[in-house]
Amino acid sequence: MDPYSKLKKVKETTENMAKTIASLENDILDTLKENTELKVENQLLHEKLDKLTANQAAPETKTQSGLESLKKIYDSGYHICNMYYGSHRDPSADCMFCLDILDNFGEKKGIKKDGR
Repeated sequence: MDPYSKLKKVKETTENMAKTIASLENDILDTLKENTELKVENQLLHEKLDKLTANQAAPETKTQSGLESLKKIYDSGYHICNMYYGSHRDPSADCMFCLDILDNFGEKKGIKKDGR
């Protein structure tokens, strides 16, 4: 086999590997997104269960608030906004959509921050 043929074969193999890596990366991102969604759903179900069993539990039993849950998910490196929900977030850069949710979480409808 001549050197050009060898180089061509290496190039084809490398291109196939790059496609495989890109496919694996997409699969991993999908899995991470699904995992985050399941974590959020699990947390919400735990909170709902805690509320249902609160009457039977001792008064010192405390549940984590929704805001704390969202902060925990955001701080662990995942988006909580509807634009990028569940996708990985660069921990060194904040997402303005996620921060907006955290800042406005729990505000009552019709009441604005400036008091109007």
